[in-house]
Amino acid sequence: MPELPEVQTTVNGIHRVAKGLTIKDVWTDYNSPFHSQKDNIKNPSFFTEFSKAVIGANIVGASRRAKNILIHLSNGKTILVHMKMTGHMMFGKYRIDTSKAKDPWSPVEADGPLADPFNRFIHFVITFSNNTQLVLSDMRKFAKVTLLDTESLSTSPDLQHIGPEPLDAQFTLNVFKERINKKPNGKIKSVLMDQTLISGIGNIYSDEVLWRAGVHPETTVSKIPEDKVKAMLKAVKETLERGIDFGGDSMSDYRNIDGERGKFQDHHEAYRRTGKECRKRGCGGKIVRKVVGGRSAHFCDTHQEK
Repeated sequence: MPELPEVQTTVNGIHRVAKGLTIKDVWTDYNSPFHSQKDNIKNPSFFTEFSKAVIGANIVGASRRAKNILIHLSNGKTILVHMKMTGHMMFGKYRIDTSKAKDPWSPVEADGPLADPFNRFIHFVITFSNNTQLVLSDMRKFAKVTLLDTESLSTSPDLQHIGPEPLDAQFTLNVFKERINKKPNGKIKSVLMDQTLISGIGNIYSDEVLWRAGVHPETTVSKIPEDKVKAMLKAVKETLERGIDFGGDSMSDYRNIDGERGKFQDHHEAYRRTGKECRKRGCGGKIVRKVVGGRSAHFCDTHQEK
């Protein structure tokens, strides 16, 4: 699932390429009986109202809250996109072949980055007045798209229970301690990934944070000493900023707004490096994998003491 760095990279891209453009049309082939009566575009009735609300509006900018993309419109509405497990958004020129029942949209440039096989599962399209498109490729069709009132975003059901942003200047040591200590008996990897406590951290970046801080993923929160808590906070900020600097992580299917891969996967220290030597200077340990709280944890068996 795209985490904070991937979502921020996407938001930066949308703000760069789509700001000021006017929405000419929208399309989706999402249609699930499970989502009947729900407030997202997988409900055809909702999509009809969604279309009426967004067509003709201008994109005034984009921002991020946790793992949610927020596309702000000139009419006081905001399109919220949560990319879930396999979604990513791209911008370019596409064409539609209505004779294809499956994946009818394809990029005009058949040999460019948008032609990457991971970019072909297009299930939501915004067409602008200059005939460019902002599209959502979603291989497993888990992504969510809805429409909210911009002025009441923070109190919407999608956002009101999310924890603070770890890259905000206000996210201090005291705030970090207060958040993780809400689950004193929890295992630290699971606690870091709890979106109601801290927003934006998932499986990849929690592994990398804990490797940097030298904390075992199964350590109980209440047993983590002060110096390690400080090290974790430093690691959280540095690791997430590093992920953004490298354009996100594309070990799986994530692609940026141009359909290109990020590069953070080339700089993993723990995530999916099972059996490899730990690269911490003077450590000598190896990266091992263990399931923690139902998720895979990758960590060094030597310097990440429990």
